[in-house]
Amino acid sequence: MGDYRTDQVGRPPTTVERWTYRIFRNLLVGFCRLFWRLEVHGLDNVPDGPFILSGVHRSNIDSPVVAAVTKRRLRFMGKHTMWKYDLPGKFFTAMGGFGVNRETADREALRTCIAVLEGGEPLVMFPEGQRRAGPVIEDLYEGPSFVSSRTGVPILPVGIGGSADAMPLGAKFLKPVKVNLVIGAPIPAPVGVDGKRVARRQIHETTETLRVALQELFDEAQLRLGKPNRRAVED
Repeated sequence: MGDYRTDQVGRPPTTVERWTYRIFRNLLVGFCRLFWRLEVHGLDNVPDGPFILSGVHRSNIDSPVVAAVTKRRLRFMGKHTMWKYDLPGKFFTAMGGFGVNRETADREALRTCIAVLEGGEPLVMFPEGQRRAGPVIEDLYEGPSFVSSRTGVPILPVGIGGSADAMPLGAKFLKPVKVNLVIGAPIPAPVGVDGKRVARRQIHETTETLRVALQELFDEAQLRLGKPNRRAVED
């Protein structure tokens, strides 16, 4: 198996990688705008420097759809075996992927994420960890907050409405329904008090701030599609 980490993390993209990403990203976003009538709101909230894009995760299409948030190359974690063969591995790298061996401790994966951000590129981390169902955002993983605390980069919350209808859990085919992205204000990285390391309590608080933001953005994205928000569903 080829090298899936040291050649792709923490370094700027090559010219070939930049053009490969630009071409395929534009094709992908163009498809999303035509097929799902994709709308993106809040683009003025996207930071200029590195950031952690943390979105709601209700469908397999969430990863390609968030490419519409910025023209810059977004970085994604992928299973290290995707880099088993040289040519596909180079394509995955050009498209922003980097390999993580899921058989090792999560902390190793987090260190890899930190290296990506220190290289100056934005990183995608879905804090729900896997696709979820339903209108309520809960039980977030603390990976984005931890990585933010170690790098000082902000977390960019993104609500995604309609993706669960576009490709529900278990579905094999795409449906041409409308999809909305709503980008929220960046959440500042937690900072240690008096020069000390960020406390675990601060990471918990940042994760809760992210949860609240994602719920509000998810509700807004759904409402823009004419769907009832969380409170209406609960009532």
